[in-house]
Amino acid sequence: MILQALTEHYETLAAQGKVDVLGWGKAKISYALCIRDDGGLERVLFLKQVPANGKKDPVPQLISLPAAVKRTVGIMPNFLWDNSSYLLGVDDKGKPQRSVKCFEACRELHREILGDVDSPAARAVLAFFERWEPSKAQEHPALAEYWADLTASANLVFRWQDSYVHEDPQVRQAWQAHYGSDGDGPEMACLVTGRKGPAELVHPAIKGVAGAQPSGAALVSFNAPAFCSYGHEQNLNAPVGKYAAFAYTTALNALLADREHVNRIGETTVLFWAKSGRSAFQNLFAGALFGAKTPYSVGDLAGMVEKLCKGEAVTFDETRLDPNGTFYVLGLAPNAARLSVRFFLRDSFGNFLSNLQNHQKRLEIVRPSYDQFEQIPVWSLLSETVNQNSRDKSPSEILTGEMLYAVLTDTRYPATLLNGVVLRIRAEHKITRGRAAILKAYYLKNPHPDVPKEVLQVSLNPDCHDPAYVLGRLFSVLEAIQSAANPDINATIVDKYLNSASATPSRIFPMLMNLARKHLRKLETGKKVFYDKQLTALLGLLEDSYPDRLSLPQQGSFQLGYYHQTQARYQKKEEKKDV
Repeated sequence: MILQALTEHYETLAAQGKVDVLGWGKAKISYALCIRDDGGLERVLFLKQVPANGKKDPVPQLISLPAAVKRTVGIMPNFLWDNSSYLLGVDDKGKPQRSVKCFEACRELHREILGDVDSPAARAVLAFFERWEPSKAQEHPALAEYWADLTASANLVFRWQDSYVHEDPQVRQAWQAHYGSDGDGPEMACLVTGRKGPAELVHPAIKGVAGAQPSGAALVSFNAPAFCSYGHEQNLNAPVGKYAAFAYTTALNALLADREHVNRIGETTVLFWAKSGRSAFQNLFAGALFGAKTPYSVGDLAGMVEKLCKGEAVTFDETRLDPNGTFYVLGLAPNAARLSVRFFLRDSFGNFLSNLQNHQKRLEIVRPSYDQFEQIPVWSLLSETVNQNSRDKSPSEILTGEMLYAVLTDTRYPATLLNGVVLRIRAEHKITRGRAAILKAYYLKNPHPDVPKEVLQVSLNPDCHDPAYVLGRLFSVLEAIQSAANPDINATIVDKYLNSASATPSRIFPMLMNLARKHLRKLETGKKVFYDKQLTALLGLLEDSYPDRLSLPQQGSFQLGYYHQTQARYQKKEEKKDV
């Protein structure tokens, strides 16, 4: 399913001219070897460019070249481009004999492909390989200026008479014929296209997944007997033809190279695309799910999402978005030399947005004035489960995948989300907007009899008589009394008693009430009367009794009551200032 969707996406991008055709791919090139008709090296052309992102150091150019081979530990040359080991027979790795073998293998490849090509450019390349002597490379004046970088890891390409050799029509035709006929596996039916042909034993590398090997990782790979069956080795266990292998890897690499639409949450790299190949779908989705910047205000974006959820088409960034169009979301994580698929989802664009909208509605909760997020993005929610003072601030890989799956499919939230939030509240004695929103959303989607809907409101519900919720409100009032009596206090009752008060109220609240009476004596009459009324009202709802213990869900009600009451107090202060 994943490979089929990616292959379809490749065909869409290829029709739009956004990706290379079969047998070609982008490579980072630093230098060009300019050769004469007789194969002599005339000069070395510096191809690196200063990037547009403001960095001063020049970087290699991305050039469309014959597709790269998938290297393991063996010697495998690329056609018309490669590093100095293959094109010059020298490098700085300290293994001159191996470098010479690389050069000889590269020479044989070019003889095989270009031997019958009637083209001056092809003859010049063959002449270069015939006359070049790796042992004398360091003495050549054309290499002196860039020797250190050339022999490190830079990629080189051939240039003849002010044009690249790979641009020659006859050379390109020879490469296409070679690439199309070359197969390293037996004839088998491709699981993606259904067509018979040579199965690819090793698929092209996937580059750009955060945490994976820089040289690339494999999405499909079998490299141990435990992974094989019926005597099949390597990728013959799941045969994929040359075309499909090239197509799905090209599409996936194109998605990963589009940094504007690649999002990372923890160790998971999230990709998304529309079957139509239009980037406007990705732009709106990124703004709705990850809070990415769009040309529209939050209100306008919300209005578009609302219409799409109702099945109405909208115009976004001069593109008509059809809510019934097919949309994909893929989550990848590194796993040694391979990639793990955290999730792969396929649905209509409108359904994805509808599920996301339901999630955001469940998260709605009173917002502190300093919080600039009108809607809480997923990455911010997951950060609420992590100690922000630790060195590694990444959320759990498993939780990330489960959470995104739950949000995009509108299914129950994972229990690990609730556990992570509860642990952070207990450790930090702090109930943030994000944590309160998670508690509210979790119990709305995962109902529990100990957490009634009267508790799960956007703001304070003074009519709620749930004991745990009322205790949370009472705890907030007691904190306010303490802060009013001792404005410069360093540690409040929240720092000392939040956990125990929410778990064993009958043991803690009598002590806190005695402490509050002492604090009330310090206050002026007006404030004393104000807080006395609040205490009397809340104690009346409790009928002067405190539960011995509160379950975990009841503690969630307590924490929501505390958060709602605290935010109501702060909002009143801000209203007085505005007046």
